[in-house]
Amino acid sequence: MTDVEGDLSLLRGRLLQWLMNDALPIWWSVGADTAGGGFHEAIDHAGRPVIADRRARVQARQIFTYAVARDMGWNGPAQEAMAHGLDYFLGRYRRPDGLFCNALTVDGKQAAAAPYLYEQAFALLAMATAHGPEKRMPELVPVAEHLLERLLAERRGHAGGFTGFVDDAVYQSDPHMHLFETALAWEEISSDPRWSRLADELVELCLARFITRDRGILLEYFDSSWAPAAGDIGRLVWPGHQFEWAGLLERWALSRGREDVRKVARRLYRIGADHGIDAKRGVAVFELTDDMVVNDPKARLWAQAEWLKAAIILARSEQDEATRRAYLADAAAGARSLLRFLETPVGGLWRDKLTGEGEWIDEPAPASSFYHIIDSLRVLAAWQADPNKSGRPTA
Repeated sequence: MTDVEGDLSLLRGRLLQWLMNDALPIWWSVGADTAGGGFHEAIDHAGRPVIADRRARVQARQIFTYAVARDMGWNGPAQEAMAHGLDYFLGRYRRPDGLFCNALTVDGKQAAAAPYLYEQAFALLAMATAHGPEKRMPELVPVAEHLLERLLAERRGHAGGFTGFVDDAVYQSDPHMHLFETALAWEEISSDPRWSRLADELVELCLARFITRDRGILLEYFDSSWAPAAGDIGRLVWPGHQFEWAGLLERWALSRGREDVRKVARRLYRIGADHGIDAKRGVAVFELTDDMVVNDPKARLWAQAEWLKAAIILARSEQDEATRRAYLADAAAGARSLLRFLETPVGGLWRDKLTGEGEWIDEPAPASSFYHIIDSLRVLAAWQADPNKSGRPTA
């Protein structure tokens, strides 16, 4: 074992101990609403649940979290927690048309806004992960397939892709990334060819529209023709999404034998690593502009987790030893950054935002971050188990 592998192994141990002993227990014992159902949006740093409107994405992400905890062998009530979330989510958020509403208000009513693509993507991901490679919950398959049918029939944009907003003049790459992630998850456990076709379609859209042809930069905001949105918003670049797309594209490219797309994945990773890491604070920043100037220097927890995850995914499929070690060194840096966000008065919680001046923003720990944390840690856990395998565990 090299020095960098030894360093990463120690960091892995600390992170997994935190996950199994602190985070998963508190987000079940405090984060779950055992009286009313579902999961709370956040826990404050005194260890109390925050009462607020509940976004569908949070419920779906917590279902995902405890399904992954089950698959990682957590000795707590993972199955109970996952089932608790599913009962509430399917019973309260699903609309008569098969789509899922965006949120429930504090009094338990469905939000009136038209459903976002983002929420549908996470509903599908939660169901895929709960069903899992062992196909434990076949009753979820027709629910997911009906939702897929509605998306394909009703939510397509005229220039390709889907609309994720009520305002059709603003499109975003982000919900398409999560729909791509979902398609890959279902592809691994379903014989329905529509999932693979959807994954392929979203990759081609990403290559043709989301990533600039001249410099290979992934953008965030577009108009309905998939041209960059007018004004400054069309120039925004999120390093965390460079990492997140890099890992997903690498997985897809390995399954399809597409070396050209593997090169794209590495290019995206390099953009994030070369321009999106603040060396002084040792963190991935939130936002750049397309000329690689920092636009928003604060650091978000999720970007640190995606930095760690992408570095491990690329290291595991890298044949050149020097490059592999460089990815593992980056993974160790990402792990150290992530650990900083997890140092809180109450164990198992986290900070979400670090200012450019290095000060924590005082706010409750959002449940939505757990999805990013546990997904990065299962990839890290799998690296230690078999560092020579490509990709990551199935979703």
